[in-house]
Amino acid sequence: MLMIHIKKYSENITNQEIPTKRYDSLEISPVHIHKNKKCHKEAILALGDEIVTHLHSRNHLMNVDMVPEKAFVEQ
Repeated sequence: MLMIHIKKYSENITNQEIPTKRYDSLEISPVHIHKNKKCHKEAILALGDEIVTHLHSRNHLMNVDMVPEKAFVEQ
């Protein structure tokens, strides 16, 4: 359920829909309690991958680096 909330939160902030063709093709959602653990795991990994891919491509297009290559550590 958390991944669905992350997807919806990101879509609300950016006003861009995150395409989830692979997740949708699995035809499983968090409320499908009759599905086995393996099916849910595959769906979560597919959804997570699609969210990350979308966010990464969006940041790449905007030429924004969200994570610096070297983090400054205060000593």
